[in-house]
Amino acid sequence: MTVGFSTIPEEAKIWVFPSNRKFYPQEIEEISKSVETFLNNWKSDRDPIECSFLIKHDRFIIITANDTEYNLSLEAQDTLTSFIIELEKKYEVVLLDKINVCYKQGEFVQYKDIVEFKKMIKNKGVSDKTTVFNNMITVKEELRYNWEINIMESWLGRLVK
Repeated sequence: MTVGFSTIPEEAKIWVFPSNRKFYPQEIEEISKSVETFLNNWKSDRDPIECSFLIKHDRFIIITANDTEYNLSLEAQDTLTSFIIELEKKYEVVLLDKINVCYKQGEFVQYKDIVEFKKMIKNKGVSDKTTVFNNMITVKEELRYNWEINIMESWLGRLVK
């Protein structure tokens, strides 16, 4: 059952699904409806899951679930993954790849595979001032403090000289 994003506790589980391309405006509306429908029917051991979502920068699907009073069942987590795979197929995007890099270039969010990003670092196309997205966060509170971060605070920082 979906609730307001701000009503989900800060210590709740979060998933960030970065798209390998920006969503088109009509896709955002469709994706929002699909995600909301899925979340309104999402259950853990037959109990509705208190959850919410955001779409940020026309590229990230962010889902949070209140698991502070009970653990989400493995089946519920598998169901979420299956739903995300369906979105990947329908919109011909990659959403489950967390290793490739999303970063800001001016006001725009870019997506590069790790090999291309390493080349950009080597060719000085990325500096120690670059903002990257840490899509490995697992707790809602981290969305505010540990998601959009300076490259030097990320695992990629060791690659920047």
